[in-house]
Amino acid sequence: MPPATEGGAAADAQKDKDANAKLLPLPRQLAVPPGAPARSNVPSVRYDLAVSGTGELGPDDGVPGDSGPREIFERGGASWYGIPFHQRKTASGERFDMMAMTAAHKTLPFNTRVCVRSLVNGSEVLVRITDRGPYAQGRIIDLSRAAAERIGLIGLGIKQVALTIIDRESMRCGGSEVEEGEAQAPAASPAPARRQVKVPPRRRR
Repeated sequence: MPPATEGGAAADAQKDKDANAKLLPLPRQLAVPPGAPARSNVPSVRYDLAVSGTGELGPDDGVPGDSGPREIFERGGASWYGIPFHQRKTASGERFDMMAMTAAHKTLPFNTRVCVRSLVNGSEVLVRITDRGPYAQGRIIDLSRAAAERIGLIGLGIKQVALTIIDRESMRCGGSEVEEGEAQAPAASPAPARRQVKVPPRRRR
């Protein structure tokens, strides 16, 4: 590379001076004419998904295969529980079966049928309330392992869902009509007969 000469350095300095002369200072505010509409029309987004009640929630905006809109009871986080609680007694008195389609809710009556819809992938599962919980902030329902697998919850741990109470047999969940007796309480098995043992009277001494 040839050494820089005095004339070359002067020419470079003049080029830099000419380039800087063409640059204009940036305005302190965006150059939007008065009265012009906003450049972005993106609506605001609400992130408070853990809202209960129907006062602020509209009807379901469409599930593939549904015959019509459904009233959303609650939205929020869903979690699941499995092996550590398997065969333990639930708040309703039933034994927890992690392979049954059951769930825990803080306030819904026991044996209420609830359609749980994932707000991530749109999949649904019909469960029956048999237990109380969850009590972690932002979570509204605790699913059994089998129900969690049905909506793809196992890998994520917590997922945003929408709950719909199924109180009519013609309602749909998971793309099909809810049939009579579906997700109902299992038939109670007869209690084993107690064996009576006769105790002889105590002899006086």
